[in-house]
Amino acid sequence: MRFNAREDIEAPIDVVFARVTEFEQFERQALRRGATVKRLNTGEVTPGAAWDIAFTYRGKERRLHATLVQMDAPNFLQVDSKSSGIHGETTVELVPLSPRQTRLALSINLSAKTIPSRLVLQSLKLARGTLVQRLKRRVGSFADDVAERHRLQT
Repeated sequence: MRFNAREDIEAPIDVVFARVTEFEQFERQALRRGATVKRLNTGEVTPGAAWDIAFTYRGKERRLHATLVQMDAPNFLQVDSKSSGIHGETTVELVPLSPRQTRLALSINLSAKTIPSRLVLQSLKLARGTLVQRLKRRVGSFADDVAERHRLQT
């Protein structure tokens, strides 16, 4: 199951990549939403960095292990995740449209490895329209925030 979102951002590619790789900010957002986040390594985040995340979904405690697999600054980022039979691959691609505009393309691909996880994915497929809208709203909000911060700094 694949989810995609794309947004053009009024900021240079280096600025957008810096914001996309503000992992501490994303950790704080997850904590505010009730998740528990533990980074497994310290220092600078490079390929191989990993996080253990615990959260509640549909009344059950879920655990997720995420690993930064690939990072090609300032163009590409890939995070793989595993959670009780569900494998996820998240990629972020940045393309410079001009010196002051960047296209962000986010792709999330989920696959099930067990029967219970297939049931979870099936329920996600039923809510796909709502989930896609929510993802596009969040990516749009992120893009607006990056552009606004860039405007304020210049």
